[in-house]
Amino acid sequence: MNLRPGNPRMHAVRKAALGMACLAALNLAGCGKEKKAGPEQSLPAVTAIEVAPRNVPVFAEYVAQTQSSRQVNIYARVSGFLDRRLYTEGATVKEGQVLFQIDPKPFQVQLDQAEAALAKQEAALEVARTNLARTKPLAAENALSQKDLDDATGQFQSTSAAVDQAKAQLETAKLNLSYCTIASPIQGVTSAALQQEGTYISQQNSQLTTVTLLSPMWVNFSISENEMQNLRSQMAKGLLRAPPNQSYVIEIVLVDGTIFPHTGRITFADPSYNAQTGTFLVRASVDNPTGILRPNQYVRVRLKGAIRPNAILVPQRAVQQGPKGHFVWVVTKEETAEARPVVVGDWLGDDWFILDGLRAGERIVVDGGLALRPGAKVALRPAGPAKGGPVKGDK
Repeated sequence: MNLRPGNPRMHAVRKAALGMACLAALNLAGCGKEKKAGPEQSLPAVTAIEVAPRNVPVFAEYVAQTQSSRQVNIYARVSGFLDRRLYTEGATVKEGQVLFQIDPKPFQVQLDQAEAALAKQEAALEVARTNLARTKPLAAENALSQKDLDDATGQFQSTSAAVDQAKAQLETAKLNLSYCTIASPIQGVTSAALQQEGTYISQQNSQLTTVTLLSPMWVNFSISENEMQNLRSQMAKGLLRAPPNQSYVIEIVLVDGTIFPHTGRITFADPSYNAQTGTFLVRASVDNPTGILRPNQYVRVRLKGAIRPNAILVPQRAVQQGPKGHFVWVVTKEETAEARPVVVGDWLGDDWFILDGLRAGERIVVDGGLALRPGAKVALRPAGPAKGGPVKGDK
């Protein structure tokens, strides 16, 4: 086709080409303006808190078992038939309250015999004394021989010794009679009667019952060698401070999680380790006026009084686990993210002790750290400080 100037077809083609060129130019200009006017990429928003060291009370918790501070087995001291049981099994008895009565009649007869024997010996002593009194002046005047004086003196001394022997036998008879009445030496809770009324009590079955003192109550728990070494190491590094004079307070947690209303104090620590368990025994004494605690009961004890000086606590959600261990995101002065390795300790509620890796005044990310990368710019949102309080310590 021949397209010449002035040709109508040529004019139409040129007009169409010019329109398409203008449309393309407009499209290119519009795309450029849209790209230039688009929003800039937003920074990751994170919540951060400032590290603020403070002294935090800590405690260690152990499994413990209660023990009566005084448990007395009641035995019969004489043999005889058990007449009566005078207490209610399982009841609380007072000191001096009568528990059992052994048939006293045979022992009353022995007492009467001992009294008669004493009276007989005292009469013989009086005769010997009178005889000696008559013999001495006569022997001095040679009216009686020296042998007569020696015989009178020996008779007096022999009867005097017999009187002393009769007095001892009388005291024994009185004691045996008193042993027929068996009383409690302490105030406490009684166990079941091991012998029933009418039983003949002898050396083979002389135990009658047990009386257990409930207050104060002992609480025994064990600390392993590793735990002790860990505590000593932390104290040597200044990470843990013992209470003055090692006066720890013992708090008891009952089986349902409630706290026993009375606290105790450590009264004994075994100086030697148990060779089988590698632990040593610690004993605390606690008042138990209402008898809530009973012997051989399992409880948990909290050893309170220690302090972590200048401790750093951070929320647990701020600590992440990486291939090389725990780390937190620290916000630098330039408001960029820095991954900081940390050494973690124990926890307190929703917070975690940081033993190493952070300093006072540094800012750490508590929310929004999962998407961070080292060196990334961040947009900060403020957060309140972590709460503190007593915390379970290293064991």
